[in-house]
Amino acid sequence: MVEVNQSRQVLELTLVGLTDNPDLQAPLFVLFFLIYFSTLVGNLGMVVLIRSSRQLHSPMYFFLSSLSLLDACYSTVVAPRTLMDLLVEKKTISLAGCATQVFLFIGLGSTECFLLAAMAYDRYVAICHPLLYPAIMSHRVCVLLVAWSYLLGLLHSVVHTSFTFSLAFCWPGRVDHFYCEIMPVLALSCSDTWVNRCLVFALAGLIEMVTISAVLVSYSFILSTISKISSAQGRHKAFSTCTSHLAGVTIFHGSILALNFRPRPSDVLSTDKIFAVFYSLVVPLLNPLIYSLRNREVKNALRDFLRWKQLWHIFT
Repeated sequence: MVEVNQSRQVLELTLVGLTDNPDLQAPLFVLFFLIYFSTLVGNLGMVVLIRSSRQLHSPMYFFLSSLSLLDACYSTVVAPRTLMDLLVEKKTISLAGCATQVFLFIGLGSTECFLLAAMAYDRYVAICHPLLYPAIMSHRVCVLLVAWSYLLGLLHSVVHTSFTFSLAFCWPGRVDHFYCEIMPVLALSCSDTWVNRCLVFALAGLIEMVTISAVLVSYSFILSTISKISSAQGRHKAFSTCTSHLAGVTIFHGSILALNFRPRPSDVLSTDKIFAVFYSLVVPLLNPLIYSLRNREVKNALRDFLRWKQLWHIFT
């Protein structure tokens, strides 16, 4: 009987969710709703502010608006489904829906790795080659860097999604997670997943190594250039344009590395869910806060924007 059940192919999967404790589901729903709402307001507000403010029409802020839009989409892949599952008892998802979630989550996450590396290159050109900066970082180059970030991220996702969902998934099809994360999904397959697992670690490791190396190389040149500036004020001004980006890179890559390279405890799945909440819901919320609170130009643009809105209401 067990062999018959296990050989029965499933057409939909069941998400275990974050917790089966009914007393925690309502507080978690309120918490995640506030996080998701704040993420959308912060990131989409940043996009509107940058696009509407002339003083923010520069390559650095073009990349920042692209990052904010990406974070809003990245969070939306997980948050609405998680909120809905906290309200319902039956947490089923079709194979097509699960494949879509895996594709978007891996694709957007990989895109963010490449985009953060492109932002590091932008800071390198701005500080190390300031006279050539407008020529090198033209609008066309900025668009191409963002487009290539998306293209490489989505190609990475296509590989994993196609390899994963060509496998057979057998009864009972319970994903021990609160969204379709690739490793718990692979654990459900009754096919051999050795190649898939090797592919996940090899490609993810390659992307991490390449993008982190690009950031480190860029900042090694930046630090070398800043150290040659004679005045302390000049050094502070040059490096202050990089601190927000460095904080964003550290938080994003740090959460990924902590998830994959930490010691594996006995309750590894529960720990994985905690880390997944952080990098899928909390990190997208932090980016607009980091770039707005630590950036004088953004704060000035926001002040001017709010003042303009007040004047508009007065005269209309």
